[in-house]
Amino acid sequence: MALQFLKEGNKRFTKNIKINRNLLEQVNDTREGQWPFAIVLSCIDSRTSAELVFDQGLGDIFSARIAGNILNADILGSMEFATKLVGSKVIVVLGHTKCGAVKGACDSLQMGNLTTLLNKIQPAVYEEKTTEQNRTGKNTEFVENVATLNVMLTMERIRRESVIIRELEEAGQIKIIGGKYDVDTGAVEFFE
Repeated sequence: MALQFLKEGNKRFTKNIKINRNLLEQVNDTREGQWPFAIVLSCIDSRTSAELVFDQGLGDIFSARIAGNILNADILGSMEFATKLVGSKVIVVLGHTKCGAVKGACDSLQMGNLTTLLNKIQPAVYEEKTTEQNRTGKNTEFVENVATLNVMLTMERIRRESVIIRELEEAGQIKIIGGKYDVDTGAVEFFE
């Protein structure tokens, strides 16, 4: 049901039909606690705000945002908090089209602290085997393939690196799903 809420919200978003929310009322409703039904790991890209693209209000979802929607120990701990302690039912790893971080990883960009972050996307660059030539950030098809693989590999890492989340998923208490947001249309394609 949590996943269905996200799908319906994205459908509303793409049709520019938002639920009319009283934000002040939502502030009042959540002042004693929060019960988000999902946690979304997405990119910091200014076009990919999970609350907006899934048409959700205050207190509905946890949103973890980092360039390239990469996973680190802090984000994984946040996911464990969201699912095990708060009761979120779905983890969404949300990549997007035209991702600058993915382009940077495809080009092996080296720049300060960004280098360490982009290195976390490198496994997806190496895993992409369909592109034999022009394996750079200028090749749109290559970049999009890497972005999709980055989502899939991140989902695998969540399962592998968190016993807590893996056990919740195996018990059928949560679902881990990937998706990709299209910055041209606003639509999310879920990988099911």
